[in-house]
Amino acid sequence: MDGLGIRQSVGRTGICYDNAMAESFFAALKNERVHRTEYPTREHARNYIAHYIEMHCNSRRLHSGLGYKTPREAHIEYLNELQAA
Repeated sequence: MDGLGIRQSVGRTGICYDNAMAESFFAALKNERVHRTEYPTREHARNYIAHYIEMHCNSRRLHSGLGYKTPREAHIEYLNELQAA
């Protein structure tokens, strides 16, 4: 992992600080969609939630952890930096 610039998580079980962004995302997803919608089938739920993530969360919703950019904007910026290097 040292050669890749990755640091292993050192959090204890039950401590959410290492994945606070993921915890925040899933909490918002549950509040905004999962608990407010009745899904006729599990497949319908999967498709609807995937569509919501791609069309709303990744392209419209600003994230403070990304400098108030959308995940799509942050990803494009990252790819542009890779090409410039």
